[in-house]
Amino acid sequence: MLYEGVLRKMQTELGNPIQYFLVFENDFINFNQALDKSLKIEFIKFQCLSCGKNKPIYRQGFCKSCFYETPAAGDWIMKPELSTAHLGKEDRDLEYEKRVQLQPHIVYLANSSNVKVGVTRKTQVPTRWIDQGAHEAIEIVEVPNRYLAGITEVALKNHVGDKTNWRKMLQNEIEELDLVEWRDKLKDHIPEEAAEYFITANTETNLEFPVLQYPEKVKSLNLDKTPSFEGVLKGIKGQYLIFEDNTVFNVRGSEGYFVGIDIN
Repeated sequence: MLYEGVLRKMQTELGNPIQYFLVFENDFINFNQALDKSLKIEFIKFQCLSCGKNKPIYRQGFCKSCFYETPAAGDWIMKPELSTAHLGKEDRDLEYEKRVQLQPHIVYLANSSNVKVGVTRKTQVPTRWIDQGAHEAIEIVEVPNRYLAGITEVALKNHVGDKTNWRKMLQNEIEELDLVEWRDKLKDHIPEEAAEYFITANTETNLEFPVLQYPEKVKSLNLDKTPSFEGVLKGIKGQYLIFEDNTVFNVRGSEGYFVGIDIN
């Protein structure tokens, strides 16, 4: 069956295993149902997630001009400590920034290949952990705005990593770690402004991904270099499709690409 549309990050539903959906304008694919089937992906054109024009994608699904204009790609997205809405200061669009920044945020530890610290809006739990391919995660603090989460993450990065080794994550090379122990060890490094928001509950979230076969070596599919690809789908983890021949495709990394997907 042929599906066509612009790529956005896959939507997920928590379950055992997690359910993955690629949502197009008029249709959607449940990739769990496509496991062990042949998928053909064809790049057709670009479609910027902001202006909708057929212009080369620059970053995060946006063409170059939109990337530097849209409030959805401000520097505070990647660096929460740069948030200023709590001061009433505008970066690109204060109303947008207030909506996103002035809501509860979680600083967490996740284990996808190694322990790492991260930040997400409370409404994005556990979606954020799923997108990172984490098999377990625990919350450290719940703060009322993005700025406090950002400065907490910056302080904790001195004592724990903040990057996922995506290759190890896809190969399921997992370090056995005690996240509660890690969280308690980091408690004294939380900035004074956020210390009162420390979470004491020992609640870990465990996640199971729909993977039949992990890649031995990781070959990344780039639609610019390979506009047409066909392979047997063997798993979905993080925001990646995993194929039988060790090819992996980062759906989120290809946002703004308009594609055709044929499943047989």
